[in-house]
Amino acid sequence: MNQIPSRSIQDFTQLLKTCISRRDLLTGASLHTIYIKHLIPHSTYLSNHFILFYSKCRRLSAARTAFDTVTHPNIFSFNTIISAYAKESLPFIAHQLFDKIPQPDMVSYNTLISAYADRGDTLHAIELFTEMRELGLDMDGFTFSGAVTAACKDVGLICQLHSLAISGGFTAYCSVNNSLITYYGKNGFLDMAKCVFNQMGCNKDEVTWNSMIVAYSQHREGLKSLELYREMINLEVKVDIFTLASVLTAFTCLEDLRGGVQFHCQLIKKGFNNNTHVGSGLIDLYSKCDHGRMSDCKKVFAEVIEPDLVLWNTMVSGYSQNDDLSEDALSCFKQMQREGYQPDDCTFVCVISASSNLSSPSQGKQIHCLALKSDIPCNKISVNNALITMYSKCGNLIDARRIFDKMPEHNTVTFNSLITGYAQHGFPMEALHLFDHMLETNINPTSITFISILSACAHTGKVKEGRKYFSLMSDKFGIEPEEEHFSCMIDLLGRAGQLEEAERLIESMPFNPGIVGWGALLGSCRTHGNLELAVKAAKQCLLLEPSNAAPYVILAHMYAKANKWEEVATIRKCMRNNGVKKNPGCSWIEIDKKIHVFVAEDSSHPMLNEITKYWENLLSKMKSVGYRPDTGRYDGIREDEKGRHSEKLAVVFGLLSTKDGEPLYVVKNLRICGDCHNAIKIISGLTEREITVRDARRFHCFKDGQCSCGDYW
Repeated sequence: MNQIPSRSIQDFTQLLKTCISRRDLLTGASLHTIYIKHLIPHSTYLSNHFILFYSKCRRLSAARTAFDTVTHPNIFSFNTIISAYAKESLPFIAHQLFDKIPQPDMVSYNTLISAYADRGDTLHAIELFTEMRELGLDMDGFTFSGAVTAACKDVGLICQLHSLAISGGFTAYCSVNNSLITYYGKNGFLDMAKCVFNQMGCNKDEVTWNSMIVAYSQHREGLKSLELYREMINLEVKVDIFTLASVLTAFTCLEDLRGGVQFHCQLIKKGFNNNTHVGSGLIDLYSKCDHGRMSDCKKVFAEVIEPDLVLWNTMVSGYSQNDDLSEDALSCFKQMQREGYQPDDCTFVCVISASSNLSSPSQGKQIHCLALKSDIPCNKISVNNALITMYSKCGNLIDARRIFDKMPEHNTVTFNSLITGYAQHGFPMEALHLFDHMLETNINPTSITFISILSACAHTGKVKEGRKYFSLMSDKFGIEPEEEHFSCMIDLLGRAGQLEEAERLIESMPFNPGIVGWGALLGSCRTHGNLELAVKAAKQCLLLEPSNAAPYVILAHMYAKANKWEEVATIRKCMRNNGVKKNPGCSWIEIDKKIHVFVAEDSSHPMLNEITKYWENLLSKMKSVGYRPDTGRYDGIREDEKGRHSEKLAVVFGLLSTKDGEPLYVVKNLRICGDCHNAIKIISGLTEREITVRDARRFHCFKDGQCSCGDYW
C-alpha cells in the first residue's frame, strides 16, 4: 500500500479527532506511524492535531517531537505545545517557546499567565498581563481570571484587577467573578466576596455557587453555606461533585457530625460516595469531628475506586491531627509512596506535623531529606514552616533557625513558628527580638503571634512586657484578646505572685475563662501556697471538666503540705466515687531510631536492673554535691529513692545507651515534677551532658547544672 486515496484523508482526520477525544493512545500512535511514513500527505493542520493528541494523552516528549517536526508551525502549533508544558507545570520551558512566536495572540498570553498562576509565580504572570495591556492586545475573562489567580494573597493587587475588570466590562464574564469570590474569600475579605456574588444577579453558574459556599465555610459560617446550598436546590441550579464536597466542608466547620452523616447517606444513595472529591470531604469531616473517627475515614477511603493524591493527603492529614495516631500517619505516607504517588507540599506538611507529634528527631530528618530531594512546584514556604515547627518540637532550635535564615521569603506562619519555638524553650529575648523583626519586615502579627509572645513573658516573669504586648494587641493591631490571651495573662500574673490581680482579670473577662484560665490560676496558687483561692479555682475547673484529675491532685497536694489529711482523704474519696484517675507519668526517648517508653515506677523494661544500678551510683554522686530527694506524697506514703519517675528512668537509660557527651532528648506527657527537675539539673552537670526534656507545657534545656527556664516554670 503506497498511498491512501485522497478521499480517505477526511476519514483519517476524523479518526484522529476521535482518538484525541477518547485519549486512545494505541490507535492514535498507529495513525502517527502512518503519517510519519508519508502515507498521508503532510500538513500543518494534521501535525497540530498530533501535538494536541499527545498533549491530551500526557505524553509530553512525544508532543514536543511532533512539534519539532512541523515544517511551518503556526500560532496554533505554538499554543498547543505551550499548553502541554503548562499542564505539566513547566512554565519556564513554555515561556521559551512563547518567545519564539512571531506574533503571540490572546490565547498564547492566557495560557502562559495561567501556567505561572498555577505555580504561584505572581511576578511573571502579572508582567505578562501588563505586557498585554501595553501592546493593546484583546483580553477576555480567562485573562483576568488568570491574573486574579496569580495575585493570590496580594489583596491590593486583586482589588486593582477588580477595578480594571469593572472599567473594562470584564465582570460580565462568570470566570472573572468566580476568581474574585474565591480569592477574596481565601484572604479573609468575605464581605467583598458576598458583594461580587450578589452583584452577579442571575449570571451565576455552578462554580459561582460552589465558590461562595466554600468562602462561607472558610470563615466558619457553615450555616450560611448550607443555606446557600438549599437555595441552589430550590433554584434548580446544577449540583456537581464540587458542590457536594463544598457542603461537606460546611458540616466540618460546624463540627456537625450528625448532619454530615445524614448527608453522607444521601451521597451513598446517589452513588457519589466513591468519588475522590467527595471522599476527601468525607475523610476531612470524620477526622475533625468527635475527636477524629479514623475508622470511618478508612471505610470512606476504601470505597473510592481510584484514589488520587488529594485523597491520600487528606488521609495523612486526618491521622496527623491526632497526636496518638501520628505513627499511623507515617504508615499511611509510606503506603502512599509504595503505590507510586509522589508527595507534594501538602503531603510533606502533614507528615512533618506527624513527626513533630512523635518528637522523633531521626524521623523528622528523614522526611526533611525526602522534601529536599523532591520537586515541590509551589508553596515550599509551607514545608519550611512545618520544618521549623518540627525541629523546635524536637528540641533543635539551631536547625529551626538555620531553616528560617535560609528561606528566601517569610510569612506570618514562619515568624509564628519560630517565635513559639523560642518561647517554649525559655528564650524570651530571642522571641521578642524576632517579633520586632517581624514588624520591621511589614508582616502583621496575628492572634497566634501574641499567644506565643505572652507565653514567653509568662514563662520568664516579664510582667511589664506582658502588659505592654497585651495592650498592643488591640490598640495597634485591632486584635481583640481571646480566651487563650487572657489565660496567658492570668498565668503571667499568677506566676509572678500577683494572684489578686489575676483573679480580678478573670472577673473582668467578657467570657468564661475556661479550663485553661482557671487551670493557670490553680497552678499559680500551688506555687505560692494560696489554698483559699486554689479551692475556688479547682471548683471552677471541675465544673468545666469533672473528669479532669489535675485539680484534684493539685488540691490534695496543697492540703497535704498544710497537714490537712482529712481533706486529702475527702478528695481521694471524691476521685474514687466519680471514677477519676490520674494519668500515669509517661516519658520516652529515641535511641538508634527506636523509641523507648517508660511509665512511672516501671518494672517492665528489659534493662531495668542496669538502669537501677546506674541510678544508685549516680544518686550517691548527686547527694555528695547537695542533692536531697523531695519524694513526699500527699497521701503520706514515701516513695523509695530509686528514681522511678518516668523522666528519670528515660534519662538514665539515655546515659547508659549513648556515648559520653552526646545530648539527650526526652519527652514527657505531664508537667515535670520539682524533684525530677532538680535531679536532672545536677545530672547534666555531673555527666557533662546537655539534656532536653519536653513536658506538657514547655522545654527544659539542662546544661552544666542549669536549666533554660531559670527555675521559673
